[in-house]
Amino acid sequence: FHIPKGYLYAAIGFSIVIEALNQFARRNFLKNAARVPLRERTADSVLRLLGSRKRGVPAQAEAEAQEEAPLEQPFAVEERNMVSGVLTLADRSIRSIMTPRSEMSWVNLEHAPPAILAQLRDTPHSLLPVCRGDLDNVVGVARTKDLIAALLLREGAALPVEASFAPVMRTPIILPETSGVLRAMDTLKRAHGQLVLVSDEYGTVQGLLTPIDILEAIAGEFPDEDEQPAVRPQGPGMWEVDGAADLHLLEQVLETDALVGESDDYTSLAGFLLARFETFPEAGQAIELDGLRFEILAVEERRIARVAIRRIEATVQEPAA
Repeated sequence: FHIPKGYLYAAIGFSIVIEALNQFARRNFLKNAARVPLRERTADSVLRLLGSRKRGVPAQAEAEAQEEAPLEQPFAVEERNMVSGVLTLADRSIRSIMTPRSEMSWVNLEHAPPAILAQLRDTPHSLLPVCRGDLDNVVGVARTKDLIAALLLREGAALPVEASFAPVMRTPIILPETSGVLRAMDTLKRAHGQLVLVSDEYGTVQGLLTPIDILEAIAGEFPDEDEQPAVRPQGPGMWEVDGAADLHLLEQVLETDALVGESDDYTSLAGFLLARFETFPEAGQAIELDGLRFEILAVEERRIARVAIRRIEATVQEPAA
């Protein structure tokens, strides 16, 4: 069987061209991969091993890849979420995990002692900031049980409330809101169980941070007795969510990576939606994004209070006859 030499030369030349293109593509791939920080590459590798979605991969492409090569998931969803929470801690700001100012409980020294005692007995919090007249005028931080004991010992005495609290109060620890979560963790370790206040560049208190907030950033919500979960399932593919819900937590629940951006200045669902509506939204308005529908349920005092989120089922269009 005779093969013309021209065919052989053409096959060899074609093979060389293909190999050259492969080497060129591989070199470009390695060059682009080298631009991604080592920490991010490592995190992506771990998340892929756990079965979590890689950030930046479209949901449709991810689903198609899973259909083509279905893999057994050796880790539970909660385990994958916790590992993901740990790996993303360094990229998060204090603002994304702290208890915001609007939800803080604090003791006002200008209130009457009976009112303060009633507040202390009803609060579910073990530590409270003590302020004089306003949350920005923080005098100290104290344990609730110590404040109650100080008030009870004060009964019958002529001491001012602040003087009665002075022996049990500690100097407040304050961090700027631009600090990272890892720095906040180090501060909390040295605080010996004390809470940390978060302030902006003008000295205005923006929130507070406790070890529970760090734990929630890793393992999910631990609501207090007087709270309800920020994300409440309403059925398959349906949720009712508070406007103040943390976007990182919401991404884990919704199994999407379309909510958190590296350059975004907001940390809550309300901030995410406000950035996408041209005007302040009203109840009933909705937008669709990444296979999800966000509908405003309630607006209170110029803020988005509650949102309904529903997963949009992909519809398959049948070809025309």
